[in-house]
Amino acid sequence: MAETEQPQLYLISPPELELSQFPDVLARVMDAHPVACVRLALDTKDEDRLSRAADALREVTHARDVALVINDFVPLAERLGLDGVHLGAGGSVRDARKALGADAIVGAFCGISRHDGLSAGEAGADYVSFGPVRPDALHESVFVEQELLQWWSEVIEVPVIAEGNLDRAHITSLAPFTDFFGIGMEIWGEDDPAAALTALLADIQ
Repeated sequence: MAETEQPQLYLISPPELELSQFPDVLARVMDAHPVACVRLALDTKDEDRLSRAADALREVTHARDVALVINDFVPLAERLGLDGVHLGAGGSVRDARKALGADAIVGAFCGISRHDGLSAGEAGADYVSFGPVRPDALHESVFVEQELLQWWSEVIEVPVIAEGNLDRAHITSLAPFTDFFGIGMEIWGEDDPAAALTALLADIQ
């Protein structure tokens, strides 16, 4: 996932999805917008469900030469031939790298912690993600300040993703300081996710 002047798109699946519908929805979004990577982020530990979802999404992403990573499940990423893994809190970048090899994508979610971001970068993460970028019902007082992303973009070479509760205004203001925008539930709940994404990105494209 190479850096560019404008942030690239990193799509995050819904925590629950209908396999008879979502792959087609994802395909429409990807055909309407260039996407750098897709993350399978189901809220389940059921390996059968995860495997079936990964197989369905991989058909869509790989047909478009786009990487597909999965949340946390390093063994599944290896077994299913995915492009890598996105680690949540407590995940070991070094262990994932050892298991998946040098060519795999290993990313790490670091919340709002500069220290965690630096630790992940030093351990060999291909990217770190910070979020959420603004308060919501679950994170009324925990969100990423623009200052952190600005500092990271100026000082650290490891690519960074801004994600979590993004809106058009935050996308516009954070665009100079992030390599990727992680977009997920901001669009999946809309009648036309591709059009919703167009609206979110209107000021930077």
